[in-house]
Amino acid sequence: MQKIKTAKFSIGQVVRHRLFPFRGVIFDIDPEFNNSEEWYQAIPAEVRPSKDQPFYHLLAENEETEYVAYVSEQNLLEDESGEPVRHPQLSELFIQTSDGKYTPRLRHNH
Repeated sequence: MQKIKTAKFSIGQVVRHRLFPFRGVIFDIDPEFNNSEEWYQAIPAEVRPSKDQPFYHLLAENEETEYVAYVSEQNLLEDESGEPVRHPQLSELFIQTSDGKYTPRLRHNH
């Protein structure tokens, strides 16, 4: 029987990468790795994470740009800076609350 791992972080949470200088807001979570083998093999072997852990989709940013990132749980830390995230798609998916956190927008299906 396979053990189901519980995600440590949640949708709308601001996190930062443990090794690289970027941060972002989680907008989706995969219970385990769900990307291409080519993408996985492109990660240097010495920092390649195991596939059997949650992976997070982030609206990410660094000093230069904004982008979407896919990051393993072991490489994320809670971002405690309190700084707002500037990603241009953020307002499409989230509402920023008065305490600086992000809550998902309700989607209406027509």
